[in-house]
Amino acid sequence: MKKTAIVTGATSGIGRACVRQLCELGWGVVGIGRRRERLDELTGELEGFIGVEADLASEDAGEVISRCLRALGEERLNLLVNNAGILKAGSLEETSMELYDEMMHINVRAPFALTRAALPALRLAAPAASVVNVSSVAGLRPYSGLSVYCVSKAALDHMTRCLAMELASEQIRVNAVNPGVVVTELHRQGGMSEEQYSAFLERSATTHPIGRVGRPEEIASLILYLAGEQAGWITGDTMSIDGGRHLTSAR
Repeated sequence: MKKTAIVTGATSGIGRACVRQLCELGWGVVGIGRRRERLDELTGELEGFIGVEADLASEDAGEVISRCLRALGEERLNLLVNNAGILKAGSLEETSMELYDEMMHINVRAPFALTRAALPALRLAAPAASVVNVSSVAGLRPYSGLSVYCVSKAALDHMTRCLAMELASEQIRVNAVNPGVVVTELHRQGGMSEEQYSAFLERSATTHPIGRVGRPEEIASLILYLAGEQAGWITGDTMSIDGGRHLTSAR
């Protein structure tokens, strides 16, 4: 029986790498994204991929999950990857409450709501069922000017642990990955120019002990490992994949 997955934020970065790797393994994959042309591009490239256009900031999570399951033609779900997220920098004074609400909605509320809506389908696939949340090193360490983003990812980490405890008796595993700086569209969508982003990546290579930033494919590979049988005894973990960034202290 073909395994099934739903991946949010599927049109770029880590989400895009995830759907590629899942399709290569023969999974049936629904990717959720806001950009129809990007979804259509992936549909044309990848066997087993179905794109569902949705805006997690405004659409009902239950309806989104129902659309995804109908697209898959399945009632069961093996994997939910809560990857969609936003990052916008700003000091305490610069951050409006509207921006606070936007980041908390996408980074925390949406993963909770989607997991809740997907639970009946995950139950049908248990014990081969899991949720992987894409968090950040910012959930583990504070960064000046990123307070709301850090808070949202810390909340996502603790939600991961709480849901893992709650669903363990049903053989549904819940884990998170905590990347450092990865080459994606996240920072540019948050307002960085190409010049600023290039300088940011150059500096970031020096702030990660391993001496470079990450690649989306590396994060996707860890997500797929956590979803697989070899990780069947791992739940409630927040797994750093950041070239050692979480080990560093300001100096």
